[in-house]
Parts: sequence; structure tokens; C-alpha cells
Amino acid sequence: QRQLVESGGGSVQAGGSLRLSCVASGFNGYCMGWFRQAPGKEREEVAFINSDLSATYAESVKGRFTISKDTAKSTLYLQMNNLEPDDSAMYYCTADFCNKLKAQWRYTGQGTQVTVSS
Repeated sequence: QRQLVESGGGSVQAGGSLRLSCVASGFNGYCMGWFRQAPGKEREEVAFINSDLSATYAESVKGRFTISKDTAKSTLYLQMNNLEPDDSAMYYCTADFCNKLKAQWRYTGQGTQVTVSS
């Protein structure tokens, strides 16, 4: 059974750091990534690991966030540094076949809340 379980969210002050984790069951060979959604805002694709293992980031997080994957632990990470209030959102781990449009990816976790105060 395929399952994505996120953890690591919380409340921090601006400039702080958090590391999100996503334990992925049954997703060997899939591409994975993170998106976020804040109330009243559109979903934003934050960071993804591509089929060639390169990483893609939203412009808003470049230089501050780092996506990584520990294959042995079946875990995807998102290291978030120098957090800003605009980073506040529910963060979701997502996965699917690499050749599918990200907007159409079928598998998403339950989300973990990140709140950044100024």
C-alpha cells in the first residue's frame, strides 16, 4: 500500500529553520517533492527531485530550502532555513511517475503545518 507520511512542521520565528520529513512507502522509482498551500492562496510547487536526481525549486525558496532523499530510509526531506512569514502554509509531500505533470500527481500525504511569525 502506497503511503506518504509527513512530519516536522511547527511554529518558528522568522529567520528560523525547520526540517520536514516524509516517509514514503511503495514509491520506489517515483519522483517526489513538496508543495504548499496557505489559506486563500493557490497551491505552490516548492521543491522536487527529478528523474535525473536533480532538484527543482520555486523561485521564492531558492537558496533557503534544500530537498534531499535518503533511499535507504525511504524518506524525503525538506530543509528550510531563513524562514519568512510568507512560508507559512500546510506543506504536503507528493509523488508520482516522473513523466506526469506535477499538477496531476496522484499521491499526497496528509500535510504538516508550518507557521512562521515575524
